[in-house]
Amino acid sequence: MAERPLTKLDKSDVLAGLFAVWDSLDALLSGLSETDWQAMSPLPGWNVKAVVAHIIGTESFLLGVAPPEPDIDVSALGHVHNPIAVMNECWVRHLSEESGSGLLERFREVAAKRRKALTDLSDEEWNAATTTPTGPDTYGRFMRIRVFDCWMHEQDIRAGVQRPSSDDELVGPASRLSLDEISSTMGFIVGKLAKAPDGSRVLFELTGPVARTMRVSVDGRAQVVDDFGGQDPTATIRIDGLQFTRLAGGRPKCPTRAQDVELGGDQAMAANIVEHLNFVI
Repeated sequence: MAERPLTKLDKSDVLAGLFAVWDSLDALLSGLSETDWQAMSPLPGWNVKAVVAHIIGTESFLLGVAPPEPDIDVSALGHVHNPIAVMNECWVRHLSEESGSGLLERFREVAAKRRKALTDLSDEEWNAATTTPTGPDTYGRFMRIRVFDCWMHEQDIRAGVQRPSSDDELVGPASRLSLDEISSTMGFIVGKLAKAPDGSRVLFELTGPVARTMRVSVDGRAQVVDDFGGQDPTATIRIDGLQFTRLAGGRPKCPTRAQDVELGGDQAMAANIVEHLNFVI
């Protein structure tokens, strides 16, 4: 099998999205009480403090800081399923006794260091091949995954403290890049996970402020396409864009946005695809 081509992404565009979501997180966290920091997020076993500790840990790792030694065997915890989750949990436990305000200062410190390191990267370093959570790809692709991860976690925190994003807050480079990242997986979701048969043409219509139209065609293999060559889709899925990202991330839907999922064409296949949307490890 031929190696898949590396994803070349515009550095200034991706960093604008990453820095924007860090700014948004900073503003959100600045307004939390110590009680808010203890609120449970939609992620099993994690409160708001744990979500922020995870973000701090990942960015620290990318600065070359080794994860702290855990006080227990974290791999035995019920919500820990893989080596990445083990590393995450080491940071979560290490920072669990920190106050909310202390954790916010840690977040600001690591974000400032990462901003400088990323801004100083050369184009060669940005486009160089590296290991990413989705396999070998460019460092730039890895940073788009970081936008997606941080943006999803912002929504997790907002769900925990019951401060959902407004329509205006949902529009911007972070949500756009997060959808770009999800879109890049849709062939895998439709073809490999949902096993849509050859000849399938699946149309996703995302509504609301996180709007997008995505098309996946199955012709030998499933892949995202610009159009269906004049043919109609064989299945359609229409859903609020934020809710789509929640399902793709294995999260419960946001209670303040439209809940309905409209299925058209081959509704059984469309429903099966919705059931298999979660691709996050």
